[in-house]
Amino acid sequence: MASPMRSLLTDPSRYVQSFRLFLTNSTEHQCMREFMEGQLPAVIASIGNGKSTINILSVGGGAGEIDLLILSKVQARYPGVTIRNDVIEPSADQISKYKERVAETSNLENVKFTWHEETAYEYESRMNSEKKSKKWDFIHMIQMLYYVKDVPATIQYFHGLLEAQAKLLIILVSGTSGWEMLWKKYRSSFPLNDLCLYVSSADIKRILDSAGLKYQLHELPSHMDITSCFIEGNKDGELLLDFLTETCEFSKTAPPELKRQVMEELRKPECSEERDGKVLFNNNLSVIVIEP
Repeated sequence: MASPMRSLLTDPSRYVQSFRLFLTNSTEHQCMREFMEGQLPAVIASIGNGKSTINILSVGGGAGEIDLLILSKVQARYPGVTIRNDVIEPSADQISKYKERVAETSNLENVKFTWHEETAYEYESRMNSEKKSKKWDFIHMIQMLYYVKDVPATIQYFHGLLEAQAKLLIILVSGTSGWEMLWKKYRSSFPLNDLCLYVSSADIKRILDSAGLKYQLHELPSHMDITSCFIEGNKDGELLLDFLTETCEFSKTAPPELKRQVMEELRKPECSEERDGKVLFNNNLSVIVIEP
C-alpha cells in the first residue's frame, strides 16, 4: 500500500510556515550574523579591488535578511562603490518580502537590485540559451543546495562565473549536525522528493576535493529548540517535526513505528542535547568559501 506520507515541499504554504517557525526556534540566523560580522570582512577583503562596480549574485536569496547584512559589509569595505545585486529566488512570496525589506532599509542608494523569480537551474538554462555568461565578484548560496537536482554541476556552473579575485560562499548544515545523523538513518523512510536532497558539508567537501578546488571551511555552532515536538498535539511541535523530516503532517501520516523511532532518535546525543528541561537539536552549520 502506498504511504500517505508526502514531501513538505508539496505544500508551499505549510513549508514556509514551518521554515519561519524553525528560524524563530533556532539560532540559525544569529550564528550566520555572527559570522557575517566577524569573518565576512576578511572573505570580501579583495573582491572589489580597483573596481567601480561590484557584482554580487545571491542564489536562493529568500526574504533577504542575510543578503542585506552581506551588502552592508561590502558597502563598509568599499564605500561609495556601485553594487549590482542580482537575486535568484523561485518563491514569489519570498521575493515580495525581500522587496519590502529593501524598501524599509536606508543606505542602499548605491545598490541596484534585480530579482529573478526562478530556480538556480532555470537561471543557468536561461543564461546558456541567451549565450550569456556574466562574471561575478561574489556569489553566495545560503541554505539552498538541498533544492537543486545536481549539486556538483550547480557548484561547477556558478564557480565558473567567478572573476579572478572573487569568492563563492556556501552555507549549509554541517556534517557533524543532527541533520546529518537523522538523514543518514531515515532518508529512505521519508517521502523522497526530487525537490529536496539530503546534503551536508561532508558531501560538499567530497565534491570540492574531487574537483580539486581550493576552499576554507568554518564551523558555526547552532541549535534549535525542539521541546514542543515531544508534546502530543502541539501545533508548533508538529510543524517543526514536518521541517525536520521534510514531510507534510509527519505526526499524522507516518507509520507509528517510524514515528516512534524518529522521536527516539531526536533525543539521542548524536542529534540533540537536553539542557534546562529543553531538547536542543544540533543545528550546526558550515560555511565554505571557495576560491576562483
